[in-house]
Amino acid sequence: TTGQFVFRMLEFEQAEIEYFFDPEKTDWQNIFGAWKEQMWHFVTHTLGIREENLQWRRHTDTERSHYSKETYDLDYKFPFGFKELWGIAYRTDYDLNQHMKYSGQSLEYIDPHTQEKKVPHVIEPAVGLDRVFLMILNDAYFEDTENDRIVLKLAPALAPYQVAVFPLLKNKPELVSKAREVFEDLKVNFNAVWDERGNIGKRYYAQDEIGTPYCITIDFDTLDDNTITVRDRDTAKQERLNISQLEQYLVKVLR
Repeated sequence: TTGQFVFRMLEFEQAEIEYFFDPEKTDWQNIFGAWKEQMWHFVTHTLGIREENLQWRRHTDTERSHYSKETYDLDYKFPFGFKELWGIAYRTDYDLNQHMKYSGQSLEYIDPHTQEKKVPHVIEPAVGLDRVFLMILNDAYFEDTENDRIVLKLAPALAPYQVAVFPLLKNKPELVSKAREVFEDLKVNFNAVWDERGNIGKRYYAQDEIGTPYCITIDFDTLDDNTITVRDRDTAKQERLNISQLEQYLVKVLR
């Protein structure tokens, strides 16, 4: 590549779908609009991308391919500006007609109700997976200069771990034993990771850098009242919860 690596490469991964339909029975604009809504929802909710970094861009008549009746790009604000992430085009019946013309094979389908032969139309969403990867990292990366830390604000569904469990001190068997108990319970229903390296501050920051949304610390108060500290990755704020409330709490915040 000559520049904008990952965004623009000689070899890349592309995901496409050909959505076929009968234009006499279904308004293409309804299908097109529904696809756009799903694309936007997937990027903003499933991937957790900020809406202010996204925009729809309609291809002009001179820009749009000759076989397309309508084309939109979902653009993301990369460091080098708004660029295409995901495109969607209403390609009518052009593709199938061209295949039939040069292959000599019929690609018509038979309407099960009327027995009429028809060439379906197609709407094609196409997204570059490498660009999705770049967008996710770019959108999640945050330098917290106030607290001198780097945070990867990944959506919980994308984080390598949902929750990390620590004993406050690794040389206190009673803390380690209790923390292990909490960890073993959590990993049944959550993607949990155990960490006892270094001091507690370094452990927090290490989990921030890889995007773990929540950290659970078992300390000496835990042994007295069965409460633990829950730390939020994005805000670094902490709160005390009873261990009996922990699983329900995580289900709620990790949705």
